[in-house]
Amino acid sequence: MDDEDLVEDLFATVNSARAYADFRRTQRKESHNLLRWLQLVLPLLEELRDSTPRLTEDAYRRLTLLGRAFATARRLLRSCNDGSKIFLALESEAVLGRFRTVYEKMNSALDGMPYEELGISDEVMEQVELMNAQLMRCKRRTDTQDIELSMDLMVILQNNKDDERNADRAILDRLASKLELQTLPDLRAETVAIKKLIKERNGQQEESTKQIVELLNKFKAIAGIDEKNVLGGEVFVTKSLYKCPSLMIPDDFLCPITLEIMTDPTYERRSIQRWLDSGERTCPKTRQPLAHLSLAPNYALKNLILQWCDKHKVELQRREPEPVAEQDERSKEDIPSLVEALSSIHPDVQRKAAKKIRVLSKECPENRALIAGNGGIPALIGLLAYPDKKVQENTVTSLLNLSIDQSNKIFITKGGAIPLIIEILRNGSAVGQENSAATLFSLSMLDENKVTIGTLGGIAPLVELLTNGTVRGKKDAATAIFNLIINQQNKVRATHAGIVPALLKVIDDRNLGMVDEALSIFLLLSSHAACLGEIGTTQFVEKLVQLIKEGTAKNQECALSVLLELGTKKQPLLVHALRFGLHEHLSKIAKTGTSRAQRKANSLIQLAKKCY
Repeated sequence: MDDEDLVEDLFATVNSARAYADFRRTQRKESHNLLRWLQLVLPLLEELRDSTPRLTEDAYRRLTLLGRAFATARRLLRSCNDGSKIFLALESEAVLGRFRTVYEKMNSALDGMPYEELGISDEVMEQVELMNAQLMRCKRRTDTQDIELSMDLMVILQNNKDDERNADRAILDRLASKLELQTLPDLRAETVAIKKLIKERNGQQEESTKQIVELLNKFKAIAGIDEKNVLGGEVFVTKSLYKCPSLMIPDDFLCPITLEIMTDPTYERRSIQRWLDSGERTCPKTRQPLAHLSLAPNYALKNLILQWCDKHKVELQRREPEPVAEQDERSKEDIPSLVEALSSIHPDVQRKAAKKIRVLSKECPENRALIAGNGGIPALIGLLAYPDKKVQENTVTSLLNLSIDQSNKIFITKGGAIPLIIEILRNGSAVGQENSAATLFSLSMLDENKVTIGTLGGIAPLVELLTNGTVRGKKDAATAIFNLIINQQNKVRATHAGIVPALLKVIDDRNLGMVDEALSIFLLLSSHAACLGEIGTTQFVEKLVQLIKEGTAKNQECALSVLLELGTKKQPLLVHALRFGLHEHLSKIAKTGTSRAQRKANSLIQLAKKCY
């Protein structure tokens, strides 16, 4: 390509990249920075186009390299604009590595650009050189990972499906908010993005794909969408359809809720019924209020769908009829009387009511709304001090279930529940303690409650549960502690309560499978000067080195992160680590580790050079 075409190609690449603006939240800041730097090069290109100088071999080579960097940047920005939000969150470390690669390519192309030969003005040259210096700093910048997001993903993905509880629902709600996957249009777009990702992977990376799909299904479930197969629901697509990628299913044939071909339109009947059952009273497509809630089949559309499927050899599997929900309706009608029974003068009546409320509050949002609307929250709070530990257990679990809803968190807190929940955490049954920890975690989603729980003495019993509780209790305690010590003062409280020896015990118990959670808490604690003294010991550093040498890939990432934080603040600790043959392992991880581990290892290698 000649000189003028090369410059025009650079212009076209930058201008096409500028079309992307709706970046995913996890990469939004980095994407806007990259886009800004691309635009800062435009004055250079404009002067080249206006003056049309004859390019020397070196200038042509550097502009060609810049063009390749721009093309890589455009692909990355497109991915951060259109890609799956879940995938980009799970792979945030790898994606950050791709940004670093783009910065390096741009820096390499611009470093030594022969501005005088190209006739570039001093003003433009200074602007580009300033930008290039910023690129150099970005290459050296350390981790920008959202540790709270990382911990939430870790907890949800490691959770046993048979052991899911409403504590995990609180984490899912926070994840859905952070990833902006709460509305129907967002979930529809995410489904399309994941389908595209699966097609691109062509059967590779099955475990990662499975995690992405499972997480999408969880987000759909909390939004009232019961669709369990992102690859096509209950629609069987024959080989002939896969061989014809240009075949597009008409939009009118797809259910706006599940994005699958409808078998019982308008909307897929069972999908719209679940939509209404979840408490929604708006149209899933337009978001306008519904005039009525009666459902009627659209036979004309159904016939069109059947004809299209027959023509294109797409087989619709028959669905089993929905079970009759008479029992559910009777249960909902019982809620006002059950709430009233919580305040009965007869203990047996209270026990039975608390047990039934526990079950109903877990089942669906409508039940939770009815319980809260009929005065269930103050009635339940009144039972938290009940001497029967089984009643305490059912009561605190009911409040855990109700706390899923944001407004209920506020009512539970204002009702004075937190000190009573902390008391059950101290002295309740094993299940009561577990669910008290989970409830405190759920309530601590509100920042003001982090302060309240810490002030009222909730940290110490959580540390005790982490030390001596059941496996489930330890996991609940770790999750709650992590969330609470995001507050700076709670870091100090946790340290005074003995969190460090408790976490070391967790790390030593490999059968517990909580090494990564413990290290994530250590990473938060190590950022506080008052906690650093207790954490920053040579014995702990030796334990980190052992995990770096022998741990899983995730163990290595977390251990490297903690060691980097400690070594940055107290270099003698890194010197001590290097005495145990750490450098050899750092060099190996820097080449073969995960994306995040490689960056951490390289940062530690650079830091180690300053120690000698």
